Amino acid sequence: MAELTQDQIDHYRTNGYVYGLPVFSSDELRELNDGLNQVLALLEPGESTKEIREWHEESRFLFDICMNERILDYVEPLLGPNFVMWASNFFIKEPRSLQSVTWHQDAYYWPLEPTASCTVWLAFDDVDTANGAMRVIPGSHRSGILKHSRLGGTGSSVLDLECDTSAFDLDTVTDLPMRAGQISVHSDQLIHGSPGNPSDRRRAGLTIRYSPTNVKCDLSVNPHFRSYLARGVDEFGYNPAGELPKQQFGRLHREHRSIEEAGTEAESRVWKM
Repeated sequence: MAELTQDQIDHYRTNGYVYGLPVFSSDELRELNDGLNQVLALLEPGESTKEIREWHEESRFLFDICMNERILDYVEPLLGPNFVMWASNFFIKEPRSLQSVTWHQDAYYWPLEPTASCTVWLAFDDVDTANGAMRVIPGSHRSGILKHSRLGGTGSSVLDLECDTSAFDLDTVTDLPMRAGQISVHSDQLIHGSPGNPSDRRRAGLTIRYSPTNVKCDLSVNPHFRSYLARGVDEFGYNPAGELPKQQFGRLHREHRSIEEAGTEAESRVWKM
């Protein structure tokens, strides 16, 4: 059984993240990367790997990763005994990729209330400062949801918005290096991002999103939202339940709807949540 120590739980509460948690062995990782290759083969010509989003709804391979008991064992002490899984997304930076991820808070993008969710980041490759590891501003999750501004359209960032970090000491920025098969977990309000990957090595990671069962999605923003009970009981029943995927490798063809993707009307609601 995977377990967080009390020190790790305290670190998460204070700093908003914990990382380097072992999940998959080297043999299991080889199987995961073989499966990833089959997932990548489902992309159509011209599609980006960013399209591999919520494919756990159609792929048992991805669903089983998201519901892996060792991952859930790490999440439970942070979210409580009753929580759901509702999203997954690959972030793959190929060698010598200049694309970065600007400073942001996950909760800004999500039409969820209350803000009490977390993200697991599973490393499919070794991740370090050389190939664009995630970096965080420790403790920034305690400042609430902050203003995000639109970028000038340089095309060098995966995101179109950037969080205002002027109130924080950027000398505290911390990189999160990990070995393949390890995970990090971070709060939905933690400010984080990542630089480009100028190295000759790929940097592939799968993000998985979990929320306590009292978190409700605004279905007028994201009518496609589906949740899967990961642990405990759903005593609230606020969100539509997803169906189990019927094939080992499948994909979605669907428009995605975060707050930012839904446009300015939905984006303005974030200040009322």
